[in-house]
Amino acid sequence: MAFPDFFEQVPNLTLRDPLAEVLGAAEDGIIEYRYSDAVKLAGHSCPTVAGAWLMASRALTLLYPDSLPERGNIRVELRAPQDAGTSGVVGAVLGLITGAAGEGGFKGLGGRHVRRDLLRFGVGLAADARFSRLDTGAAVLLDYHPEAVPPSPEMPPLMARVVGGVADDQERAQFARLWQDRVRRILLQHAADPTLVVVRTGE
Repeated sequence: MAFPDFFEQVPNLTLRDPLAEVLGAAEDGIIEYRYSDAVKLAGHSCPTVAGAWLMASRALTLLYPDSLPERGNIRVELRAPQDAGTSGVVGAVLGLITGAAGEGGFKGLGGRHVRRDLLRFGVGLAADARFSRLDTGAAVLLDYHPEAVPPSPEMPPLMARVVGGVADDQERAQFARLWQDRVRRILLQHAADPTLVVVRTGE
């Protein structure tokens, strides 16, 4: 499976999952995620998937400044309903990384390692998303503004032709290249841009 080369330049996310350790799925419970894992889950790479990746990265860094983030110990809440826009895609990526799951998630072992109901949609928030540690209650709110990294001016007419099914091979190839170039810029050139992922305080 061949991905764009820049995928490998995106910093990986490493977490410790106590459930994975208990069940022998990963030595010491250490799990490393690559951006390509999020792409495999979503089935595509786009500004939405990239934004979910960056929000998770920023939140984990802030919630666990001195230790590995603990997968399964994080509640993720999204302001948008699950069926609104790209909210479901965002939730899926965040769930992959944090272990948070909806009502169909893992019930736990002996009352521990519960993942069910840690991923919630349609929550009244002052931001796009809130990540909360279950053990300490520490929380961080984040907004994602993909418009901070606009697409190439060539994109709108190309997208119209691709979506309309009238683009030729050259146009489709150019569209794909420009699409992923925007994702690349989001993940590599603007990852630390405070106008792209905005960290908010408050409840």
